[in-house]
Amino acid sequence: MPHSLRLPTLLNEVRQCTICAAQLPQGPRPVLQAAPSARILIAGQAPGRQVHASGVPFHDASGKRLREWMDIRVDQFYDPELVAILPMGFCYPGAGSSGDLPPRPECARHWREPLLRTLPSIELTLVIGQYAMAWHLPGESTKNVTDTVRDWRAHWPAVLPLPHPSPRNNIWLKANPWFEQEVVPELQARVRAALEHPVDGFTHRS
Repeated sequence: MPHSLRLPTLLNEVRQCTICAAQLPQGPRPVLQAAPSARILIAGQAPGRQVHASGVPFHDASGKRLREWMDIRVDQFYDPELVAILPMGFCYPGAGSSGDLPPRPECARHWREPLLRTLPSIELTLVIGQYAMAWHLPGESTKNVTDTVRDWRAHWPAVLPLPHPSPRNNIWLKANPWFEQEVVPELQARVRAALEHPVDGFTHRS
């Protein structure tokens, strides 16, 4: 089945998913976006409380910082034909003792590979946080997030590991100024190139 036909069916199935409903304190509300023409994939962790309430991915301070890192307009970020947003868990997992709980593992096991197979045009995958890194960069499993991000050139230009853009990471960013000085400019140039890439004979306006 062509990707353009298969993906809408998958998205509909995901949005009705209740596989781990019993483990979700606020119930299932899958949050994601994707289209076969998407050039950038954002592989995050899981929606937070604010995103669960709005149903809009990265509709919080983390999203604002991520868009600044990418140097991308809001309308571009939320255009599924440009940017696919597939967190490791599509539903808010609930709060833990220090921040949100990890993404529910059932989500990636059941949905991730089928969805990724419908995204043939991805040029850049942004891998955000330890749970996304464990899935997308299994060879980095012996490293912590800092070392994986520091070694970003090992996966460039197709994949870029990133720290989480949450305000909770302000201390990390202050302790690692090289990230915004060295990595962010390269990320912004790569995003611009991906958005300007012709898709089916057309060039997206940037």
